[in-house]
Amino acid sequence: MKLYYHHLSGHSHRVRLFLSLLGVEYEAIEVDLAAGAHKSPEYLRLNRFGQVPVLVDGDDIIADSNAILVYLAKKLGETNWLPEAPVPAASVQRWLSIAAGEIAYGPAAARLITVFGARYNAEEVIGRSHAILKLIEAELEGCNFLAQDQPTIADVALYGYIARAPEGNVDLSTYRNVNAWLQRVESLPRFLAFAKTPAGLAAGQ
Repeated sequence: MKLYYHHLSGHSHRVRLFLSLLGVEYEAIEVDLAAGAHKSPEYLRLNRFGQVPVLVDGDDIIADSNAILVYLAKKLGETNWLPEAPVPAASVQRWLSIAAGEIAYGPAAARLITVFGARYNAEEVIGRSHAILKLIEAELEGCNFLAQDQPTIADVALYGYIARAPEGNVDLSTYRNVNAWLQRVESLPRFLAFAKTPAGLAAGQ
């Protein structure tokens, strides 16, 4: 397997985290986003959207981080991480949608401002971040993980951008359940940390 990624991309990290948790060996190929390598003709043949990550597994080319998580869980028969039963499978899918929606347009967008210089409205995306974090805080009351009482790819998909939300000036200090959940994910065997940047509230730490 080959994984095209960028070390500061939360979307890339969720795939690298899952591969690490599964103990899967792969070739990691960093894509130089600053040099525009993700827009080169060669890379666009892998993913016409010009985004990281992309997984190449033999003849199979899988783009989109959440799609890669599903592919890996299905291919490797990891039914603990992606249940087959309808209700838990639907619960995981719900959280994958949140990762691609509210998380992407909240904590991820806030971090894009400070780390990559994206031109978003900081007040708006920070507000969105706290809106979804409050909901997640409530969902985690009395629960160890998001979709069921053991980790699934739902937790993998949401972890990175929530863990690094302070880099986008999103304060996590009041979210007791969210912080406990982050610690549980970080305690999993073969956990792989997401690269930190000295940005936002994380500056100087």
